[in-house]
Amino acid sequence: MNTPSLAEKITHRTAQIAVIGLGYVGLPLALAFVKAGFETVGVEVSAEKVEAINAGHSHIEDVSDAEIAPYVADGTLRATLDYSVVADCDAVFICVPTPYTVQRAPDLKYIIAATESIAPHLRAGQLVVLQSTTYPGTTVEVVQPLLEEASGLQAESDFYLAFSPERIDPGNPHWSAYNTPKVVGGLTPEATALSAALLRQMGAPVHEVTSPAAAELTKLLENTFRAVNIALVNEIALLAERMGIDVWDVIEAAKTKPFGFMGFTPGPGVGGHCIPIDPYYLLWKAREYDFYTRFIELAAEVNETMPYHVICLTERGLSDQGKPLRGSRVLVLGVAFKPNIGDARNSPAERVIELLLARGADVSYHDPYAPRYRVGGDVFHAEPLTLESVALTREELAAADVVVIVTDHACVDYGEVVNTAPLVIDTRNATRGLDGTATVLRLGAPLQ
Repeated sequence: MNTPSLAEKITHRTAQIAVIGLGYVGLPLALAFVKAGFETVGVEVSAEKVEAINAGHSHIEDVSDAEIAPYVADGTLRATLDYSVVADCDAVFICVPTPYTVQRAPDLKYIIAATESIAPHLRAGQLVVLQSTTYPGTTVEVVQPLLEEASGLQAESDFYLAFSPERIDPGNPHWSAYNTPKVVGGLTPEATALSAALLRQMGAPVHEVTSPAAAELTKLLENTFRAVNIALVNEIALLAERMGIDVWDVIEAAKTKPFGFMGFTPGPGVGGHCIPIDPYYLLWKAREYDFYTRFIELAAEVNETMPYHVICLTERGLSDQGKPLRGSRVLVLGVAFKPNIGDARNSPAERVIELLLARGADVSYHDPYAPRYRVGGDVFHAEPLTLESVALTREELAAADVVVIVTDHACVDYGEVVNTAPLVIDTRNATRGLDGTATVLRLGAPLQ
């Protein structure tokens, strides 16, 4: 009896899938595959996460216990610490973090570790797809040689290799792994076709590109586009403050144009895993080609100065009330990087809090989605510090010298905030139109 090909296994949904890394990207991907009918195993380095998933519990907000429990119960979804399971799988997806160093250089240690752990178990005919966001060339220059050296196999003839960028938007109920279009580029046309065929089984459309590098650059373009446009509107907001114009009025007016404009909003900085990091991956790689992406670097510079502007607004507001920032009680509202979720990765709140601490402020925070928050450990605050969210009571608001709104969670009563706190620095336009006794300084609005 002939052994079915990988293409046949994909068509009949008998292919076994391994997902390396069960975080914000990997767990939703694993769930999408089991929902599509594929037996899937997740490989994790965290014993705690493995134990939780195998007990039917999810550790991320975008995947509920109720979603994974039935598949864990019937054995189609499981998690393990053991990379040897890769040998029994037909396709392997690498979904590990890609942070940057303190010097803003790419940090590929997780990709390298995952690849080196996969390589001894790689066999002919398998498909390996890197999904971690990274610079153009990573799949071919880093992953391919590591796999080939340890396995003795060749990517162009013995196994299939491709890159397909993750496009997860944490907390977005409208776009998920099931309906967000996917991009994929393989080392060979066969690798591209097989990867696309497998990804299409989840239900979303797939766009094929000519190479892994093209797919890698696609993801960086998407998020650099956002970073540049956020920087533009941040700069306009700073100008609007000086001109006595409310930038939020201007943005709403510009959004009425049905073509040629997209409504980005200013804020205290950029956050999340992608927007603050991806442009630096591109900047770093561009230098290899004697190319200096001045426009992108300027955008990063503008966005990274916004926490400093928040401190300036805070100092100005306190000064108008006859108080210095040093020794003042500062209550930060929201540390997640976007509203209504608990994901605080690279949140601008981190730098805002670090700068406040460095200037001698007494800082506390409230975030119903993030009960604990770690800051410090860098040049701004030498000792790492873990803070715990305080209850947002009238007493807490009244006791603060200033409240700084960094993340505008919908569950917060901002009317209560402006009626109880003496001074509010609003970086998200959350208090616009609300009357209260507080002095309110809104980022991008005329200063009082």
